[in-house]
Amino acid sequence: MTAPASARDRFVAFRRSLARPPKLTEQRVRTRGLDFAIFTTPEVHGAVPLCCVNGGMLFDHKLLWPALSPLAADRQLILYDQRGRGASSAPPGVQIARIEHDAGDLHAIRLALGYRRWDVLGHSWGGGIATLGTERDRDGVRRLVLVNAVGPRSDSWLPSLHDAALRRLTGTERSLLQRLDPSHLHDGDPARHSAYARAMYPAWFSDPELAQLFAPPRSDSRTGAAIVARLRRDGYDWSALVRAVHTETLVLHGEDDLLPTSVARELVALMPHARLALVPRAGHMPFWEAPQSFFDLVRTFLDRT
Repeated sequence: MTAPASARDRFVAFRRSLARPPKLTEQRVRTRGLDFAIFTTPEVHGAVPLCCVNGGMLFDHKLLWPALSPLAADRQLILYDQRGRGASSAPPGVQIARIEHDAGDLHAIRLALGYRRWDVLGHSWGGGIATLGTERDRDGVRRLVLVNAVGPRSDSWLPSLHDAALRRLTGTERSLLQRLDPSHLHDGDPARHSAYARAMYPAWFSDPELAQLFAPPRSDSRTGAAIVARLRRDGYDWSALVRAVHTETLVLHGEDDLLPTSVARELVALMPHARLALVPRAGHMPFWEAPQSFFDLVRTFLDRT
């Protein structure tokens, strides 16, 4: 039987083959002086739970749910709203918020929930949080999955991102992004960051037709905007911290992502126990653009004895 040709057809066929996603159970956990909104799928006896860290920096757990729901058939998934996003409380002194604070929350949330060990999956900026958090919690993370994660150094991808997106977009979408100056994102204005994220959204897809199925997310998180503004303004170099992550790691990256595959290769070169899996015909969201390949790769890695 011939496989569906377009990303849209592959996505629709894959989603139709799935059972209805399980209902998430919501709870509140207080740790590090903040209240975090935690969302879990049913427990799966004998399987290591998987904590999923969304990217986007401004947004909540819905960026990965129900996108990752197929994984809930084999293990319990734990999703959460990062500090100051979604239903989680914002820290005091929002303007001094840093991604390192998000990284520290991972360990604290694991302990607050009572998990001895778990696996961690991080997507995009969430891959950065997951990597930094794993470095701080080496005994608590069994395996790490980085999905189209940001690179270990900002100068290897961030300065070229805007122009790469413009080259991919056409028509009204290109004009909308062209009117926005990424240097204006250094001030942490949440409305400006939200508008820019929406304008960038279709460029993250390798297939424009598939992009039309998804509405750009919206958020006015002051905490998230402050964090990403600092990262854009000051840059970062996590090379030494990434090198210290000895956890077995799968670096999974769509071949057609705006983030070049070189950032994935750089992560693998730095991490002592990392392997690279490139996903053909996929952009920044391989769980949508190449779902069968994506879920097969993640399951095989996490299920290894």
